[in-house]
Amino acid sequence: MLETPRKNLSQQLSERIREYIEQAELPDGELFMTEAEVADQFDVSRAVAHEAVGRLRAIGLLEGRQRIGLIVRRPDPVELFSESLPFLAKSEQDVSELSRLRYVLEVGAIELAVKNANQDQIAQLMNLADQMKTTDTDEPEINRGKELDITFHSLLLEMTGSTIIAGMQRVLVDFFRNIAIPAPLDRTSSERIAWEHIELATAIHDRDVERARALIRLQLRHYLPEVNSE
Repeated sequence: MLETPRKNLSQQLSERIREYIEQAELPDGELFMTEAEVADQFDVSRAVAHEAVGRLRAIGLLEGRQRIGLIVRRPDPVELFSESLPFLAKSEQDVSELSRLRYVLEVGAIELAVKNANQDQIAQLMNLADQMKTTDTDEPEINRGKELDITFHSLLLEMTGSTIIAGMQRVLVDFFRNIAIPAPLDRTSSERIAWEHIELATAIHDRDVERARALIRLQLRHYLPEVNSE
């Protein structure tokens, strides 16, 4: 009966500590205080302070150092997402939501990719698409085609210039790597996939945002649960 109020207090305290760090503009690596000092500063019990600090350590905002105390850290959202992903995909509905996230992430990022891509990146993209034309339909070549596709889409997200966007995509790609797309990969399918990638690379080369957006939607349509249920 006493556990719930204490948890509520620790949650409230963790929010107060976050506000304190933000308002004081404490930089990454700054010494904060010890757990005992947190309890004294915010007038709470040691148990509440310990739980509140534990919450903030879990999200990477605080780091404990022996014989020193607590250090302020800048949380890495990609690392947090990566570590949380196994617990976010416990059901078919969870996987469907992650599929939608990947779709929205890549479709939403294509405008930045078109705008920020440099010539070397575009040349790499064209080369990857060209290699996809030579993949066959036997198992080794299918696996090679998957790796080319992963590399192609990873490069697309790097073109945005955002490490968070690129990092989130890599986490999702690793998650979906072994999830089969429910469509037969015959010669016609293989040629169509290669054509889609070549056309997308060409659209980016031409700085054609609308065509690039239409093509990325076409490529990612199989990751939408609505498409797979048809």
